Amino acid sequence: MASLSTASVQQGRIQVLKEGSLPLKNGPVVYWMFRDQRLKDNWALIHAVDQANKANVPLAVAFNLFDQFLGAKARQLGFMLKGLRQLQKSLEDAQIPFFLFQGVAEETIPKFLGESKASLLVTDFSPLRQIRKCKEEICKRVSDSVTVHEVDAHNIVPIWVASGKLEYGARTIRGKINKLLPEYLIDFPTLQPPNKKWDALNLLIDWDSLIADVLRNGAEVPEIEWCKPGETAAMEVLMGNKDGFLTKRLKNYSTDRNNPLKPRALSGLSPYLHFGQISAQRCALEARGFRKTYAQAVDTFLEELIVRRELADNFCYYQPNYDTMQGAWEWARKTLMDHASDKREHIYTMEQLEKAQTADPLWNASQLEMVHYGKMHGFMRMYWAKKILEWTMGPKEAIEICIYLNDKYSIDGRDPNGYVGCMWSICGVHDQGWRERPVFGKIRYMNYAGCKRKFDVDGYITYIKRLVSEMKKRKAESLVGQKKKQQRCEEL
Repeated sequence: MASLSTASVQQGRIQVLKEGSLPLKNGPVVYWMFRDQRLKDNWALIHAVDQANKANVPLAVAFNLFDQFLGAKARQLGFMLKGLRQLQKSLEDAQIPFFLFQGVAEETIPKFLGESKASLLVTDFSPLRQIRKCKEEICKRVSDSVTVHEVDAHNIVPIWVASGKLEYGARTIRGKINKLLPEYLIDFPTLQPPNKKWDALNLLIDWDSLIADVLRNGAEVPEIEWCKPGETAAMEVLMGNKDGFLTKRLKNYSTDRNNPLKPRALSGLSPYLHFGQISAQRCALEARGFRKTYAQAVDTFLEELIVRRELADNFCYYQPNYDTMQGAWEWARKTLMDHASDKREHIYTMEQLEKAQTADPLWNASQLEMVHYGKMHGFMRMYWAKKILEWTMGPKEAIEICIYLNDKYSIDGRDPNGYVGCMWSICGVHDQGWRERPVFGKIRYMNYAGCKRKFDVDGYITYIKRLVSEMKKRKAESLVGQKKKQQRCEEL
């Protein structure tokens, strides 16, 4: 694939997926937004505007709402749609029309390009195979005259620039990324308004009905209250005067982030990063401003934000089997299969695990945290996944259950970080071989006693019980309120 340079966007950030037969000035530019759902700090949008203005043609943003995407429920889709509703307003304030389609992107996007006689399709980057396959199909279906550009607006160092191969671990990719940061970790240019106005009618979007539908259809995994969607809320979490991560909570990050009893030590940014409502590059730029005061905390945060996040994208981009045993290194596959038939102390079904019905109160607490809160503490996720390996029929089933539960309940599920988290815990991805033992083989082992040495296990279990109880109480009160409101409407 060729790369391209524009005035504002670096050459390495753009790939040409398809070279059209006609020059760009023959028709409008369409940005098919998927992973990076924001107006500000968005390299893909900046590139789309640049190209439209250079050719003096109109620009529009298109978004396709998949009927189902990897099991997303009300929790994830409600958050996304509420963010998109805000985004449409921001885009239109910037004189950029926003079109929302429902159904199969392989059909809706080429159809829209044909109807609008577009000459260029710009899309953001995702390493997930479903999206890459979708893009390949779109390239086949669009007219030969249409050019297709892909822009990595998600990673600070574009994935194909950081490395051209599957990296073994953080130690092998860290130097490559750090070497390129002076070139890529730069501030964003000001987004220019399009020179030419879009002529076609912008279809009205009934956001209320759309949101009501996804909340009803995905009600088994309800929305969460602690995380408000949208770009404004994302910046508030990062930089807010009241409780911003960098402004109020950063100093304890390096010392407390692995303690499940201190969730406020974490940034709280992962839902916004997952849905692209904030740019990782913006987070890194702002964090560097605090380095003189909190050097260790900033360095630890940047390691997680840049190196570990981009390592996860590298894994999913260069390893097509990123969510199965085939994606593990040979040593890990061998040791897991050597011990697949080892006797387990407990065997639990998917249903028992989902309902947190195990003999381990610590594991149950972590599962309940994810089910009710929509997020599990990072340290607990490692323990949670490793226990699933210990309590199921074998590593293949363990990976499937782990990914199913994470994708269903985590607000930031269906993400490279989630797949790598499960694969690290169960298949030793980005890890090394350890002392051999039953069931785990040479995969790193974790147990209850080890957790007790790290933090107050009983305190965590009590904290989760209280958290779940409060959430259930609020939900019950909310249902009563809705019922009363409905009754009043019926009486009127």
